[in-house]
Amino acid sequence: MYLKVNKEKYPILLANTFYKRLTGLIGKTNINYGMLFPKCNSIHTYFMKENIDILGLNENNEVIYKYENLNSNRIIKISNTPKKTSILEMPANSTKKIAIGTILTFEED
Repeated sequence: MYLKVNKEKYPILLANTFYKRLTGLIGKTNINYGMLFPKCNSIHTYFMKENIDILGLNENNEVIYKYENLNSNRIIKISNTPKKTSILEMPANSTKKIAIGTILTFEED
């Protein structure tokens, strides 16, 4: 799956297993892709090696929360309804032109 952002095309990995949801981008360096956590309302950045951008999405993939250049050792909660929200982790500073209210479109390979 891919997401086009700022004329860049980012591969998006889907965190659809327990292990992928547990580890996410922990320990990764040179991050050039995103990770989508469906039905998720919070994340942490413990043990992260690089800063990341966070986008909180509602059930229509509309951006309802945004945090740029998030450093390690943080906990972020975007809502109280985990089944209606998703979180997209992206490389640091890759979401500068995405505003709250933007509807994201994911493309298949």
